[in-house]
Amino acid sequence: MPNPVRRQLLLALALAPTVGIAGLAAEADAATARIRSFYDTLLETMKHAAALGVKGRYEKLAPAVRATFDLPTMTRIAVGPEWKSLKPEQQAALGEQFARMTIATYASRFDGYSGERFEVDPVTEPRNANRIVRTKLILKEKEPVLLNYLVHQTTDGWKAIDVYLSGTISELATRRSEFASILKSGGAQALIDSLRARADKMLSS
Repeated sequence: MPNPVRRQLLLALALAPTVGIAGLAAEADAATARIRSFYDTLLETMKHAAALGVKGRYEKLAPAVRATFDLPTMTRIAVGPEWKSLKPEQQAALGEQFARMTIATYASRFDGYSGERFEVDPVTEPRNANRIVRTKLILKEKEPVLLNYLVHQTTDGWKAIDVYLSGTISELATRRSEFASILKSGGAQALIDSLRARADKMLSS
């Protein structure tokens, strides 16, 4: 009669690859589900864009953007090495204005609906401890726009920390270059004021 301990060990070894694959699939599903949920809200907002107006779109998109993006981490990465030298109140103000500007950007850019749709690839690409979620914005009579999301695991599940336009152009890298120039010339307050002004301009259009 087989040794019970040996039998349990063999069973565990036999199941290990299956459990690993299942775990990876579950992670991919959770990561893509986060982006799909965001797109559902974005598409619904686009369909009612005119009635909502830019401020209405902002209010509707704000919870979805905050749930989808790790805005505090994105702020820190965009500011770069200067972040550590900032006072806590400056960090808080930058985080608040970065989040406001990000939401305002979506509310301003997605201001109508002409049959667009979003596609999310169910297969994610591992990127060290993070993942890439590949998506497309499908436009009528135009080439699809590739939008890839770099997501990482947080206490609230998978959240995006960067968006790659055309699949390769990092939004955060662009922000970081802009922010570095402002920080160099005017310091943290100048960047706070700049982010506030950008959001104000988009929300008043």
